[in-house]
Amino acid sequence: MEQNKHQYETTFIVNASLDDPQIETIVTNVTETITRNGGEITAVNRWGRKRMAFAISKKNNGYYANIEFVAPGNMMPQLERVYQLDENILRFLTIHLDKKALTAKEQSFLSLPIIDSTIQEEEIKKPLFDDEEEIPIIPKDI
Repeated sequence: MEQNKHQYETTFIVNASLDDPQIETIVTNVTETITRNGGEITAVNRWGRKRMAFAISKKNNGYYANIEFVAPGNMMPQLERVYQLDENILRFLTIHLDKKALTAKEQSFLSLPIIDSTIQEEEIKKPLFDDEEEIPIIPKDI
């Protein structure tokens, strides 16, 4: 019997005093747990080391990681067990994205500005304000 799969997003904070390979091992362990239990990873976002708003386990900095995935609902206890058993994971939060959250996420993605790489050189040289002079473009070869 095939289970209904839902869209989830999990964010966890790893002890920032670990080396990068150790942190990568923890992130890999979480992603492998998801795929091993029938989930499909859609995105892995490594937000990096950041200062936390308050100390957790006497630590002021943490390495933030975010994983977006599709999985059956019965997989969540196994994922939470991995989080709880790893002493280097300080905090975690897994949320189920409903239709409302998915449409809000899609709309925020669509509202991002698109950077046009075909901007002409004349447009770059134009002054921003009326009282400014044109800015000369210096070739990179100099």
